[in-house]
Amino acid sequence: MMQVSGARPTRWWDPTVSGDNVDAGAGLCSLAIAPLGYQCEEHQVVTKDGYILSLQRIPFGMNGSGGGTRRQPVLLQHGVLVDGMTWLLNSPEESLAFILADSGFDVWISNTRGTRFSRGHVSLNPTSRSYWDWSWDELVANDLPAIFDFVYEKSGQKLHYVGHSLGTLVALASFSEGRLVDKLKSAALLSPVAYLTHMQTPLGILCAKAFVGEVKYPTSCTSNNINTSTMINILKTFCHHPGVDCYDLMTSFTGINCCLNASTVDLFLKYEPQPTSTKTMVHLAQTFRDGVLTKYDYVRKDLNMESYGRTTPPVYNLTNIPADLPMFLSYGGKDCLSDVRDVEQLLDDLKFHRTDKLAVQFLEDFAHADFVMGVTAKQVVYPSMTSFFHDHDN
Repeated sequence: MMQVSGARPTRWWDPTVSGDNVDAGAGLCSLAIAPLGYQCEEHQVVTKDGYILSLQRIPFGMNGSGGGTRRQPVLLQHGVLVDGMTWLLNSPEESLAFILADSGFDVWISNTRGTRFSRGHVSLNPTSRSYWDWSWDELVANDLPAIFDFVYEKSGQKLHYVGHSLGTLVALASFSEGRLVDKLKSAALLSPVAYLTHMQTPLGILCAKAFVGEVKYPTSCTSNNINTSTMINILKTFCHHPGVDCYDLMTSFTGINCCLNASTVDLFLKYEPQPTSTKTMVHLAQTFRDGVLTKYDYVRKDLNMESYGRTTPPVYNLTNIPADLPMFLSYGGKDCLSDVRDVEQLLDDLKFHRTDKLAVQFLEDFAHADFVMGVTAKQVVYPSMTSFFHDHDN
């Protein structure tokens, strides 16, 4: 099961806080970063479709160390059903955001639309269905470009990018369309997700099949918002299915992680899940079902024609990713969400990538959450990733 490490330092969190009950007005800076001795800035970014995104910046290391130098910006993009807190759950010595800041990087933490710190809009109310009328296509077309433009303007430099899970999918889709690459130095993809055909986790498969049903019967959706209470109710229903251990939800969803601290897992389950849109979950279910990476499929030919000018959704062709774009991929042998066979299909798409621009790391014992929460990631993943960044700083 999960590896539990020894005693941990006292941390900043309030164990009575969970999910949406966190004071969103406080922001990640005052909740999770500044109390540990790091400078932190809160920023807001407005997308072209009006969503107001929360973005945190850690410009220096602990207690302002490393000041006065031109620090290279790096953007951290989380996965689905979580937010920027996922990069901050361990101690500063083990959390990627703090490790990068202490290593001399200018760290930026993104929070996807709809999550607790990014629930604003210039005109829409998050209680309305129209606010949640988006899939991860809109993260590709609107969120990432807006964030990249903002960080590029503020820092005056091209970015390094780190994505985990859905954060890798939206990046790969963006690169395939030529987005972001003009402002990008390199990209690190942890537990890369492009295809989901071989996903093995009982909970992940149940979710995918459930939302495939929403594709067939869209009127069964009572809300466009998969919020915390909705997801909890879904999980309670799935708990009755064989193979789903609701006393170990992390394993049921990600596979058996080798290197998680038990207290970190408890904390993760107190702060998550975060809301997302029903269309995003349906879109992921389509990828699982169809084995092809496409834009959102409205199923009805007339709706696809209205959205895309064709009766079927366009494909994200990953072979179009520029062959000279520096990319670091790290994936695990025990990852049941980002299965080895699906990653190998992604690597086949990249087979003509320049060998000096593509680094691939395989970790036999790692599962999905180990890359962002594992206590050994600081030793086996992050040094290789930061070395790759330094190799492509020019």
